[in-house]
Amino acid sequence: MNPLASCLMVSALLFSVGLGGALTRRSSILVLVGIELMLNAANLNFIAFWRYGPHPEALTGILFVIFAIAIAAAEAAVGLALILAIYRHSKTTDVNRLDAMKG
Repeated sequence: MNPLASCLMVSALLFSVGLGGALTRRSSILVLVGIELMLNAANLNFIAFWRYGPHPEALTGILFVIFAIAIAAAEAAVGLALILAIYRHSKTTDVNRLDAMKG
């Protein structure tokens, strides 16, 4: 198996674990962790295609990953702020119990 296929297999496994965690967990914090795993799998794909692509000296993959990491950090900050606001309002982080949007 070539190195690109190995990286893509690891990325697919990481994305599957993140997707499974995001869809099956009841705690909103663990759902957020699953989403972060999926974003890390996408970053691994960017790096793998950049490294084993036709022009690895162009540094385009690195730039995509830096932007994706910045977006993931902002997403995590906003997600945690929303989780804290929901917890203060409803005293739970269970996503199954958060079915009503009251003002």
